Amino acid sequence: MANNVQFSIAVHILAGLAYGCDEDITSANLAMSVNTSASFVRRILAKLSRAGLVETATGKAGSCWLAKDAKKISLLDIYKAVDAPRAFSIHGYTEQKDCPVSCRIKSALEKALDKTQQAMEASLKDISLAQILSDVKKR
Repeated sequence: MANNVQFSIAVHILAGLAYGCDEDITSANLAMSVNTSASFVRRILAKLSRAGLVETATGKAGSCWLAKDAKKISLLDIYKAVDAPRAFSIHGYTEQKDCPVSCRIKSALEKALDKTQQAMEASLKDISLAQILSDVKKR
């Protein structure tokens, strides 16, 4: 099963923009920090832009910046912006009709995982990009 890293990369990108190392931050600058391709960073930036978290200037001298104060951007905002997957997913294996566990596990597990997802999202809502940036600057 492949890991989806768009959320962590989006946080990395936004932290880079909030850090303000450079006034004209480009996708190439951010890609260097993340150690990935500029085209991948641009795809993430497009999602963040659609969510109103960043603004971009296109063209040869294009750059990007935060659309609002880092204190007003929660990790949940970022999580939703990149359409990150749920924390856990239920397998898609076919039920074995002769097994009561196989026939009922998905609905039973779904209730528990929904509760877990809600708790995780509530936690992400309470953490701002500014808090992440503060931790970055401490280290």
